[in-house]
Amino acid sequence: MPTKLKVEKVTEQADLDKVFAVRREVFVVEQNCPPELEWEFEEESNHFLATVDGESAGACRWRKTDKGYKLERFAVLQKFRGFGIGQALVQAVLNDLPADAEYVYLHAQVQAASLYEKFNFEKTGPEFEEAGIRHYKMIRK
Repeated sequence: MPTKLKVEKVTEQADLDKVFAVRREVFVVEQNCPPELEWEFEEESNHFLATVDGESAGACRWRKTDKGYKLERFAVLQKFRGFGIGQALVQAVLNDLPADAEYVYLHAQVQAASLYEKFNFEKTGPEFEEAGIRHYKMIRK
């Protein structure tokens, strides 16, 4: 059971390397996501790292798009799942968005949609496939 969970916005290369390592483990290794689809829009994104007792546990990011604000790349390492780290990441990102962020959306993996529903995101449109994984587009109401 984690004793000290911390989620921070990170900009230093050493911290970004930890973010990318978490994403590589979850998306590329565990979910067989093509690496070339995983690494895009890094420079324009705001990155977050979750740590448990000082150890990297999860990561995510948000970026401004031509549609609005997109939350992306939520990843929690397998051994840390079930401890509320995903919720802490979502809350940290929502807290970091600009005050005028009206259109906030994401592409949720089907099994994670219920997490985002806790934060007033609603599924819109049919299920679709992205990087070989089933998703829903979700918009924050």
